[in-house]
Amino acid sequence: MLLVRNGLLALVALVLLVAGGWTSWGSARYAMGVSGREHGTVKIASCDEERCAGPFTPEGKGRPRDQVSLTEAASPDAGERVTVALRPEGDRAVRTGAAGVLYAWVPFAGALLLASLVVAGGLRWRRTAWGMGLTGAALLVGAWVAL
Repeated sequence: MLLVRNGLLALVALVLLVAGGWTSWGSARYAMGVSGREHGTVKIASCDEERCAGPFTPEGKGRPRDQVSLTEAASPDAGERVTVALRPEGDRAVRTGAAGVLYAWVPFAGALLLASLVVAGGLRWRRTAWGMGLTGAALLVGAWVAL
């Protein structure tokens, strides 16, 4: 019975980590430059509750766009320029650089924090849980400081 319980708790922790990693990878691959998309800068013109938008100027080849949008939380104030990579949709951008990469991995950081609670409370692997929790907290603090 103990083996089944530990197996189920390990599976829950693994599912949390995979879900957080999968969610983060959707934006992180563009922020880290793994996916070969257009890179350039956006001058933030306006922001609403969720997204900021502005004109896109490509680096090298590519076409300029009148308006692309990126997440408001990853955007600086209006009038500032930020380096971005375009997602496949073409009108959505992901911030690049250290701030963009850290912001993209925030869902994984949250998954690390949640999984650390399962690992500490259920599996009683306290050192592993501390490592996971501190790593998740460091990612969250790093993203908050970098933005």
